[in-house]
Amino acid sequence: MSFEVSINAQQQHPIITLKNDNTTADIYAFGGFVNAFILQTANGLLNVIDGFTSVEDAIANATNGFKSSFLSPFTCRMNKGEYAFAGGNYKIEKFYLPPHAIHGLLFDAVYDIIETNSSNVEASVTLQHTYLATDKGYPFTFTVQHVWVLRANNELSVTTTVHHTNTTAIPYAQGWHPYFTLGGTVDNYTLQFDSNAMLEFDNTLIPTGNDIARTEFAAGASLNGVFVDNCFKLNTETQQPKCVLSYNGVSVTIVPDSSYPFLQVYTPNHRQSIAIENLSGAPDCFNNGIGLCLIEPNVSIIFTTSYFVTATHI
Repeated sequence: MSFEVSINAQQQHPIITLKNDNTTADIYAFGGFVNAFILQTANGLLNVIDGFTSVEDAIANATNGFKSSFLSPFTCRMNKGEYAFAGGNYKIEKFYLPPHAIHGLLFDAVYDIIETNSSNVEASVTLQHTYLATDKGYPFTFTVQHVWVLRANNELSVTTTVHHTNTTAIPYAQGWHPYFTLGGTVDNYTLQFDSNAMLEFDNTLIPTGNDIARTEFAAGASLNGVFVDNCFKLNTETQQPKCVLSYNGVSVTIVPDSSYPFLQVYTPNHRQSIAIENLSGAPDCFNNGIGLCLIEPNVSIIFTTSYFVTATHI
C-alpha cells in the first residue's frame, strides 16, 4: 500500500490531502480540521464527513453549525462568556449564541504547515497556530499543534499538543466538532457509545452540576425520531472508550484516549448528519470545573482521538 501527501494552494488557504489506495482525507489549513474523509467502496466514493464545499465556504460559514471546528481554549458554551481565574474576572469577546459565548476562539484560525510525511505505512501533516491573546476575555498566549495521520484500514487520527510560556498556569479545554454522514438520514442511523450518564443541562444548555442516568446508547440505539444535544460522560473503566455510528453496512468508530472523557452529541434539525464531539472538558468548565485543564508553563499537554471507517464490500 502506498501513501502520499499533496497540497492544493489554489484556494485562499491550503488544502492538504492525505491519501492511500482507497482512502483520502482532506485537511484544511483554515481551521486545522478534517473536511473530508473519503473511502473507495464497491458502490463508489463515500465521504463520511459533512464538510464545506470549499475553503471560501468554510470562511464564510464557519459559525453556521461549526462544521468540523476545533474548539479551543473552551468547549461548547461558556455561561454569558464570563469566568473568574486567578483573582481576575474575564469576559469572552469573540462569538455568542445568546446569551452564551460558544465554541472557543480558534474555529477560524489559520494554521501554518510545519511538515508533511509519507511512507509505506502512513501519510501525515503537522499544522501549527499560535494564539496571541487577541481576545481580552482570554489574555493567555499558547501554541497549538495538530498532527493528522492517515493509516491503513481507513484510520485517521489527530494528536493535538498545547504548549505555552506564560508565567503561571492557564485554564484550558478543547474538543472537535465533526459532523458525520453515512447516507440516508440520521433517523436511519444507530449510535452506540460507552456511557450510562449525561450531564443535566438547564434550558440554555449550561450544566447544572447534576448527572442524569441515560443507558440506551451503551447497547446501541436507533436515532429514529431522537433529538440529542447533550454531553455524555464516557466510562473511564474501559481502556479505550468507543463510539460507533452505523448505517447500511457502514460504520464510523471513534476512539479517543483518556484526554477526552466527554462526548457531546448533536442532531441538527436538517437530520442529514450528526455532530459527535470529543471534549476534554464539559460545557462551561471554566466555571464548573468539570474536566478543566490547568496547563503549567513550558509543559505540553497532549490530546488524541482516532476515526476508523468500515464498509461492507470495500
